[in-house]
Amino acid sequence: MILRLGFLAALSLLTGLTLPAFAGPPFITDDPEPVELGHWEVYGFSFGGNGHGDTSGLGPSLEVNYGAAEGLQLHFIGGFAYDDPPGEGFRMGVSDTELGAKLRFVKPGEDDWYPQVGIFPLVEIPTGDAKRGLGAGEWQEFLPLWLQKDWGDWTTYGGGGYWINPGPGNRDYWFFGWLLQKKITESLTLGGELFHQTSNMVGRSASSGFNLGGQVDFTDHDHLLFSAGRGGILYAVDGAAAGYPTTYYLGYQWTS
Repeated sequence: MILRLGFLAALSLLTGLTLPAFAGPPFITDDPEPVELGHWEVYGFSFGGNGHGDTSGLGPSLEVNYGAAEGLQLHFIGGFAYDDPPGEGFRMGVSDTELGAKLRFVKPGEDDWYPQVGIFPLVEIPTGDAKRGLGAGEWQEFLPLWLQKDWGDWTTYGGGGYWINPGPGNRDYWFFGWLLQKKITESLTLGGELFHQTSNMVGRSASSGFNLGGQVDFTDHDHLLFSAGRGGILYAVDGAAAGYPTTYYLGYQWTS
């Protein structure tokens, strides 16, 4: 299947830092194309970042997407988070939980000029331990709009939305991202994304970044996803900035 892009810079605070969670593995930017009716996407993955000596991320973690109706996908992410702040020692535990539903409401024909359009609202449930740096400690919601256009071996998609980000010192904020990718061979797809988010904490500036990555298809059902990049800002629960991290995503995907 076509690689989905997504590094929603700070899609949520799944790890107690404002690490972007992946809406469209292995990237942050997402697309409007749901899983087909009655089919599954299941990911086992690890995602993390390092900035100014602070390493934090998710993994091992699980993402599950299911085509519940024509044009409708149900979504879940859960698992473990880890955090290794300078001088404080490594800690690991249950992460926050992400639930969502992707709804595509514009589906063009193959020869139509206009793009696919859909929404993908997400809710972040604070199941992680915020006191140990493994969760946000607050419910969060993301309300995005995504567009996608395909031509030949090329695909481009992106858009953005509004994060509702409660909590002491936090701000609601906007995220925008766009991706371009190409099917290089029958088994390899490569792409890259650019993203930007407005300030999500009092006293913090906006941030931008990029990711490069791809997908290797071993079979029709087994896929390797990977990406790496730089940008965004990691915010510790105590408010300290870990600043413009280097990030990675590595996952195995099973599709039905």
